[in-house]
Amino acid sequence: MTTPSNPAPSLAPAPEWAPTRLRPLLRQLGPGLIVSSIIVGSGELIVTPKLGAEVGFTLLWFIILGCLVKVFVQLEFGRYAITRGRTMLQAMDSLPGPRLIVSWLLWLWLGMFICVMPQVAGMVGGTATALRLGGINVPLPALAIAIGGSCAVLLVLGRYRLVETASMVMVGVFTVGTMVAVAVLQTTPYAVTGEQLVSGFAFGLPADVATAFGAFGVIGVGATELIYYPYWCLEKGYGVKVGEDDGTEEWRRRAQGWLRVMKIDAWVCFALYTTTTVAFYLLGAAVLHAKGMLVENQRMIEVLSLMYRETFGEWSLWMFVVGAIAVLYSTIFGATASNARLVVDAAGLFTPFRPRSSEARVRWIKVSCVLLPAIFTAVYLGFGNPVQLVFIGAIAQGLMLPFLAGAAIYFHFTSPHRELRAGPYSLACLLLAVASMIGLGGYQVFSEVSRWLR
Repeated sequence: MTTPSNPAPSLAPAPEWAPTRLRPLLRQLGPGLIVSSIIVGSGELIVTPKLGAEVGFTLLWFIILGCLVKVFVQLEFGRYAITRGRTMLQAMDSLPGPRLIVSWLLWLWLGMFICVMPQVAGMVGGTATALRLGGINVPLPALAIAIGGSCAVLLVLGRYRLVETASMVMVGVFTVGTMVAVAVLQTTPYAVTGEQLVSGFAFGLPADVATAFGAFGVIGVGATELIYYPYWCLEKGYGVKVGEDDGTEEWRRRAQGWLRVMKIDAWVCFALYTTTTVAFYLLGAAVLHAKGMLVENQRMIEVLSLMYRETFGEWSLWMFVVGAIAVLYSTIFGATASNARLVVDAAGLFTPFRPRSSEARVRWIKVSCVLLPAIFTAVYLGFGNPVQLVFIGAIAQGLMLPFLAGAAIYFHFTSPHRELRAGPYSLACLLLAVASMIGLGGYQVFSEVSRWLR
C-alpha cells in the first residue's frame, strides 16, 4: 500500500498561516488526536501510577523526558509518510542490513508485535474488571468476550467515527477530571509539597528499573504508536493531499504546508498526553505511594480508584470506573483498528499475499478486526493477570524504541528532499532522543544481565 484506501480528495494547496485560518487548521488536525485517544490508555492509567506508587516523586523528570523525546521520532516518521507515501512497515523494510525475506528491523518489529498482543489482552482484562467494580455482576470471562466481540462488530460495521468521537469525549472528560483531582489533592492530607516536586528532578534512577523502563516504553508515544502514526497520516489524507512527488515547486509548497499541519498536530498530541501522564503520576506518587499501595493484578482497578476516592471522596468511585472503562476500551478499539492495518501490510511484506485493490485491502482489514479481538480475549482468558500482561508489551516496546530512533535518523539523512528535512534544532533534539533511548535500553539490558549473573 502506498496510498490510503479512502477516496483521494483533490490536491489541496499549502495552508495559509494567518490567525483567521485557525478554524480550518483545526479541522485538518487528526492523526495526533487519534493517537492521543489510543495512548491515553494502559500507560497512563496503569503503568504510570504503578511507577509513582513504587518510587514516589523521584522519577517525575523521567516521565516528562519520556513523553518529550519521542515526539521528534514521531515527526520524522510522519515526514517520511507524507513526502514518500509509504507505510511505516514499508519504510522499515527499506533499511540497509541483513535480510531474510524482509529487513532485520521488521523481524524485530514482529517480535514486539507478538508481545503487544498480551498488552492489549491485559487491557481487555482491565476493562472487564472495571465493569465488575462498577456493579455489572457478570463473570469476568463473559465480560471479556463481550468487550472483544463488541469491538470487532463495531469495526466491521464501520462505526469507527462514532466510537472515536465518543471515546475522545469520554477520555477528554476523564483527563480533565484527573487534572482537577491533582488540584483538589492540595486540600487533602496528600497535598504535594514543593520539596516533593523538587525531589522529582534529582535525575536519578532506582536500583530496579524494570517498572521505569516499562513506563518509558508506553508513556506518551510508545513504540506501537510511533508505528501507527504514519498510517493515520496517510489515512487522514495528508499524504494524498500532498500527492506524488512530481519534482515541481507546487508539490514542494504543498508538502511544506501539510508538514506544518502535521507538526502542529503532533505537538497538540504531545500537550494532551504529557499533561495526562504527569497528572496520573502525581496522583500515584502522592496517594498510592503514601498509602503503601501497589498496583497488582487482582485489585488493579480498585487500587487505582483510590487516587480519586482519597481526593474527591468515595462517591468518585463511579467517576473513576466510567473513565477507566472509556480509556481502556477506546485504547483496545483504536489499537485493533491500527493493528489490523499493520497485519495486512505485514502480510504483503512477509508473504506473497497482496490485496489487489483498495476494496480487497479494506475487506482484509475487516477480517483482521475480527481475528485480533479474538486473540486478545483468548490470551486474557488463558493467562489472566492484566498488570503482568500489560508489562510484557511495555517492556517489548521499550526495547524496540532505540531501533526506531535509529531508523528515524536514517530516514532524515537519506531524504531526497533536503528543503523538507527537519531543521537544525529539531535534528539536535532527534539525536538527543536517539541517545536517551539507546542509553536507557542499554541500561535495562545491563541491569537484567547483571541480575541473571548474580
